[in-house]
Amino acid sequence: MNASNAPDFVLLIFRSSIGITIAAHGWNKIFGGGKIKGTGRWFQSIGMKPGIFHAWVAALSEILCGLLLTLGFLTSFAASGIIGIMVVAGWTVHRNNGFFIIKEGWEYVFVLSITALTVATLGPGDWSIDHILGISDDLMGWSGFWIASGLGIGAGLLQLVLFFRPEK
Repeated sequence: MNASNAPDFVLLIFRSSIGITIAAHGWNKIFGGGKIKGTGRWFQSIGMKPGIFHAWVAALSEILCGLLLTLGFLTSFAASGIIGIMVVAGWTVHRNNGFFIIKEGWEYVFVLSITALTVATLGPGDWSIDHILGISDDLMGWSGFWIASGLGIGAGLLQLVLFFRPEK
């Protein structure tokens, strides 16, 4: 490794850290604790109905988007998925708890969203599938920013409008 490819190495570490973290959350929804049925009951309890459907949507989205981001494949779209997931999580679980994660606040979902948006805007670097396919330049910069933020926020808000039905 030399100084010229250090940014690509750092982008690989950066996008992998967030991608693996998100994928692990999805994996845990399926195989951890109460497994997918328990996750479905929890989703139902927070107002995402039907709960089992949203448990699967969240788990599979987290795994897929996390792996895509890690690989640097369709990076801006992977980032949009992560942002959408975080919009829903932020609104349904964290918004009323203040900022700090130690109080179940929205700090963590905010940081994950901004990190995903940053990767989408900077691009995945040369050590990515997007670069190998020659599409990274088309999916980064302002294009990456608007794909990730527009699709992510839009999809998250649409999911909330269609499915969020908390008990009164």
